[in-house]
Amino acid sequence: MTAAVASNNPNLGNGFKEKDKPESVRTSNIVAAKAVSDSVRTSLGPRGMDKMIQAANGEVTVTNDGATILNQMSVVHPTAKMLVELSKAQDIEAGDGTTTVVILAGSLLDAAEKLLAKGIHPTTISDSFRRAATFSEKILDEMSTPVDINNDEETH
Repeated sequence: MTAAVASNNPNLGNGFKEKDKPESVRTSNIVAAKAVSDSVRTSLGPRGMDKMIQAANGEVTVTNDGATILNQMSVVHPTAKMLVELSKAQDIEAGDGTTTVVILAGSLLDAAEKLLAKGIHPTTISDSFRRAATFSEKILDEMSTPVDINNDEETH
């Protein structure tokens, strides 16, 4: 059941506005993203399972490649499309990690959903994720060892 509140804002008109709409939109976005993430999750890693996808024309593809699975999916929801685009961007940028980036995004949204259910404000969650990413990047920079890709001794 959604709550409605009167609006006297001249830009919105003199009507009613659904107070719970942002929450339902957020939930819809999280559910769609998690569905995309879950569709490729079991294809990851050395024990990753193959997926059989049948196109509208009857053509069947069997693969465990996340990018292929996502490209063959018929995605309608805007948030789900964003995850497919995220996978494509990862493929262009790094050539690998297309499944991982989608699973990671799905996991972050799953965590966000649980935090939202506890009443934590979305901005607080977003800011905390951003701080965690910055901190993680700092740790990885400290752990990493620079490698000259033009030096055969370092790359072999």
